[in-house]
Amino acid sequence: MNRDTDSNRALLVIDVQESFRRRPNWRAVSAPDIDARAARLVAAARAAGDLVVWILHAEPGSGGVFDPELGHVRLMDGLAPAAGEPVLTKTSRNAFTTTALQQLLTERGIRELVVCGIQTEQCCETTARLAADLGYRVTFVTDATATFPIPHRDAPPGRPLADVLADPSTLPTDQIIARTEYALAGRFADIASLDDLAPAPAPSAL
Repeated sequence: MNRDTDSNRALLVIDVQESFRRRPNWRAVSAPDIDARAARLVAAARAAGDLVVWILHAEPGSGGVFDPELGHVRLMDGLAPAAGEPVLTKTSRNAFTTTALQQLLTERGIRELVVCGIQTEQCCETTARLAADLGYRVTFVTDATATFPIPHRDAPPGRPLADVLADPSTLPTDQIIARTEYALAGRFADIASLDDLAPAPAPSAL
């Protein structure tokens, strides 16, 4: 990656990791190609000379898919850091509290952040909110995030995915995404699309 530019912007790629593919609700994910969407942003960031920061979520000792002992706390296949791109592992939902992210950004002179990853309303949104409070200018690339339907708080735990999806009280992904944009826009982040930051190549003329 070219870091000879004066860019003060960093792309945060949050939790685009194999752990999520190992959960039963992956079949209901809003963006099953989230790895490809993140890769587009990574390519654009590298071309612009921006810093790319990779973030993974771990729950040591949990015995679940986020327990590093099971081997799933790794980037999805096809994603890989370039030389010099930091990889941080967090145990909190936001990417700052349990990592040295703020110190890293300060040392690199970063003042603007672009956020993508999993999940839209959890780790991505909480990171964007905290980043804004810390004084960073934040761009939230909504369609380069992914999330899952959320059961109602009073719903019994452990139900099969089919029952969760059939329940009219379950919050669907399109509503989660819309609510996240409403909460962030004009307060914590600018809302952008993948095409805004990483336009797809124009089709060649026949």
